[in-house]
Amino acid sequence: MNKTLDTLKKYGPYDGMYFDIHGAMSVVGLDDPEGDFITRIRKVIGYKTLVSTSMDLHGNVSWRLAQNSDLITCYRMAPHEDAMQTKERAVTNLLERIKTGKGKPAYKAWIPIPILLPGEKTSTRIEPGKSLYHEVEPIADHKDGIVDAAIWIGYAWADEPRNHAVVMVTGDDKAKVTQAAEKLALDFWNVRNQFGFVAPTGTLDKSLADALASQKHPFFISDTGDNPTAGGAGDVTWTLTQLLARPEFKRADGPSLIYASIPAPELVKKAIAAGVGGHVEGTAGAAVDSRFAPPVLLKGTVESIAYGDKDAEVEAVVKVGGLHIIVTQKRKPYHKEIDFTRLNLAPRKADIVVVKIGYLEPELYAMQTGWIMALTPGGVNQDLASLPYKRIKRPMFPFDKDMKTPNLSAQLVPLSGESK
Repeated sequence: MNKTLDTLKKYGPYDGMYFDIHGAMSVVGLDDPEGDFITRIRKVIGYKTLVSTSMDLHGNVSWRLAQNSDLITCYRMAPHEDAMQTKERAVTNLLERIKTGKGKPAYKAWIPIPILLPGEKTSTRIEPGKSLYHEVEPIADHKDGIVDAAIWIGYAWADEPRNHAVVMVTGDDKAKVTQAAEKLALDFWNVRNQFGFVAPTGTLDKSLADALASQKHPFFISDTGDNPTAGGAGDVTWTLTQLLARPEFKRADGPSLIYASIPAPELVKKAIAAGVGGHVEGTAGAAVDSRFAPPVLLKGTVESIAYGDKDAEVEAVVKVGGLHIIVTQKRKPYHKEIDFTRLNLAPRKADIVVVKIGYLEPELYAMQTGWIMALTPGGVNQDLASLPYKRIKRPMFPFDKDMKTPNLSAQLVPLSGESK
């Protein structure tokens, strides 16, 4: 925070600022960290500076964030294949409003929707998310008087009043802005019961049984409960502990399984000391989240070591029986084929690939010949009904089954710098 504010003070004043955030930051003691962040930024840059905010669709849009942003948008795809296009759109809109002298859009319609669902149930690969998000682009790009439109799913694994879905539309035509926002909000509400998991789901035992019985390889299993891209610690050892106990994987000539991955900085050091082909022994994981299983003991052979990854920094593959376990200096989500091949792993030839992720990212999705999401424990447990929410606004779908249709009228957010 201080680094950002000090830098802004040093180089101002500004015609515009691009505020590039995810939107689901968690800070102890703050219910709305992004709203707090942009409020502090405004105290430095003032309210004449145009601020364009872009976000992940799994972020949260509080009233305060909406008011202090002059332009605001989010991804329209999950998985987020349009991340860079979204960022470009946010900057292009900002520059256009500055160059033309149009400045702040006159109207910002904000509609909170009492729906709280995980990304794995709201993927735009399948219905109803696919059709719902297809409504956004025509509204945003082809109507005079509208600058942008966006639907936020919100973040399901935090317990704050701001955690819920939101629709926002910005522009200069009051009627078009409000009507577009209200249509998107109502359409979202009307399909709420149609959302379901983007892939088959099951327990870890069922997932492994399906994978072992499959004649198609590679068979992917998502270790969903500890997905670091969704807010999981990325070091829960529960699944890996189960795999190590399975008799199928104790034999080196048994089914081959790649496990990606588990942070183990001390074990990585030992792997470097032992070298490729050497024996290594040490513990991994559960340094951050040990609620479900303690650190796991790995005894095996170092198969490969790689340096320089921007996330993991140093990675090693430790072979234990039929398991090829990727251990990392720092946690890393494995999304692309090169993440594996740079470690001399051949995921396309493996029987099973287990990744700490929810829905598969595009390259992994294209690679799999079978896929199931294992409903495992962790910080992003997919069984939302089991989570002890205390502070979200109720009633909330899907927790309150007999909800009446909420008020989905557009609320016009004051321009930045104006009072409520």
